[in-house]
Order: sequence, then C-alpha cells, then structure tokens
Amino acid sequence: MSKSRMILAITASLMLGLFANPAVADYALNFPEPVAPLPQQMYDLHMLTTKIATIIMVVVIGFVAYVLFTFRKSKGYEADQNFHKGAFGTWSWMLVPVIVLGIDLTIAGSATSALEEVEDYSKKADLTVKVIGSQWKWTYEYMDDGIRIVSNMLPKEKAGDNYLRAVDNPLVLPTNRRIRFLHTASDVLHAWWVPQIVYKKDSIPGYINETWTNIEKEGTYRGQCAEICGTGHAFMPIVVEAVSPEKFEAWKAEKLQVAQAAAAEASADKTWSKDELYSRGEGIYNTNCSGCHQVSGKGMPGVFPALAGSKIATGDIAAHINIVLNGKSGTAMAAWGAQLNNLEIAAVITYERNAWGNNTGDVVQPADIKSARQ
Repeated sequence: MSKSRMILAITASLMLGLFANPAVADYALNFPEPVAPLPQQMYDLHMLTTKIATIIMVVVIGFVAYVLFTFRKSKGYEADQNFHKGAFGTWSWMLVPVIVLGIDLTIAGSATSALEEVEDYSKKADLTVKVIGSQWKWTYEYMDDGIRIVSNMLPKEKAGDNYLRAVDNPLVLPTNRRIRFLHTASDVLHAWWVPQIVYKKDSIPGYINETWTNIEKEGTYRGQCAEICGTGHAFMPIVVEAVSPEKFEAWKAEKLQVAQAAAAEASADKTWSKDELYSRGEGIYNTNCSGCHQVSGKGMPGVFPALAGSKIATGDIAAHINIVLNGKSGTAMAAWGAQLNNLEIAAVITYERNAWGNNTGDVVQPADIKSARQ
C-alpha cells in the first residue's frame, strides 16, 4: 500500500470511530430549534445571515479561483495596466458598495423588529421569576408566590450521560404564558441563557436586567451560564421544565404546601438534637455551600477558604453565626440570612462545627439564630 493510501485509510478509520461514538453523535452544527416567538425570530435572523454569508463565500471563492486559473502567468497572461479605465473597472467601485449596503439593510430590517421585541416590556406578565446567579448555582424566586428554588449541578454519578447538563432542581414554567425574568447576581457577573426559550442578558450584582418569553411547547430545555464567572463557570448548567398550565398549578400548590410546612417547623419552639441538626445541615451545606467550600470542607486554596479545621468553624460561635447570616463584604461569601430560615442556618452551622474532623460538639438551635437576627 502506498503512503498516501495508508494515510487516507487511517484518516477514514479515525473519522468513522469518532462519529460512531454516541456522545459525539449528540453534537449539532446549529442552534437547537426555538420553542418561543422571540428566540424564533433570532434563529431566523441567524439563518438569514448564515445563508447570505454562505452565498458571498461561494461567489468570492469561485471568482478568485476563476481569476487565478484563467489569468495565470503560465499561460503567458500579462496584467492589464488600464483595467481601471474600462467599464467593469469603473462601475465596480460603485456597484460593490451598493450591493454590500443592500445586504446590510436586508439583515437590519429583520434585526430591528427583533430588537424592538427584546425591549418591549409593555405587556403584562402572567408570571415573574427572579433569577439570581452565584458561584456556582442558580436561585429562582417566583415573585408572586413566595416560592424559592436553589438549582445546583448534579455530580457525575447521578447525572450520567447528562453530566454538566443536569441539575437537582430544574426551573418549572408553564407553557403559553408570558413569563418575565428579572436577572441579578450575588457576587460576580453571570448570564442566564437557554437558547430555545429566551435570549441572553447579563446578571449583574446590584442591578436588575429583564427578559421575557412565552414557551409554546412542553419539554425539557437546557442552557448554561454564558458569562465567564470564575473557575466553576463550566459547572452552572440550567434546566427548564416547561409543563402545561394545569400541571404548573399543581406543582406550585405542592411547593407552597412544602414551604409552609418548612416555615412552621422552623418557627416552632423546639429544641433539636445534635444528630437531627447535623443530618439536616449536611444536605443544606451540600446544596448551598459546597460549590465554594467543597463537599470535603477543604475549599479552594487561594480562592475560597477551607472550613475543615478553620478558625471560623471551630472558634467563637457568635462570629460563625454572624458571617453566615450577614456574609462578608469584599468577598464571595453571601449573606444567607435572607435566603435560609432559622432552622436551616442552625443546622448548617451545627454541621460545619462537627464535620470533617472539627468535632467541636457545639449545637446551634433555631432560637440562637432568632436571637442573633434581633
């Protein structure tokens, strides 16, 4: 076998092996099909631009190839020194800009209507969801119902084939309803983006950006943080479950019932055992705190401090309660006082003071957190 045939055979086998891989077969050459009106406009604009660019590319490459072949030196062609004086040389200087301007206006016409829709907030929303980005998770607050959900990426052993694309708590939304999103962040810049249902806008700490959608088809839609937000940027997937309005109302009623029961439990004047608080606190910690401090409590050296053996988790309890309640300015440590109830904060502090070999034996009760708030 000749060397060239051998190279061709090896290349062919590698390509067949690559595309036979099921994981690679899932990759697409284009954006997913939109299921909302405004993303559909943007998708159509993208396809229009792509088609025009492809036509221009084919014409230009064809023209260059023709010129190179027809007027090559080996055929004895001599350059025309008076080309600019001929009809083509004279009129092309005017025709080319006119053609380019016509192409630009063709794209701009469609883009203008889409941009107007992006900035149109005149219609009343049926549902408002506040989306809060933080390192590295998403928090969703249903503003009209008092429901709050924290969405974290699932670990590989639980996510399976959807690793980096699956979460523990997806955002549930109804179809055929105008949904308003309010975007902000608790630490650094993030960007909540699900291309099938909504366009992208930055989530900025201390500032509110707004987007909207109207999902027309039930299903599961996936996205990710579209702003480079730090070392965990790749671990902020987004999952949206779009369901019928009837299913959404049933889901909402169930969530409200759970939230009311949790609030009643947290406000009850009860003394909890260390084991009860530790067990509850482990789940709360893994959901809300492990993204920075890690499940092992070892943190990220130079980025996020360790809690295992740390002064804060083994020292003064009041200082520990204070930093969890109020955060620490100038750092990524958020104030959890407005996000967790007294029982949840008591449980997570009890866990942190007794996990990873800290073994302080300390128990923090909800009453202690209530007193600290006051």
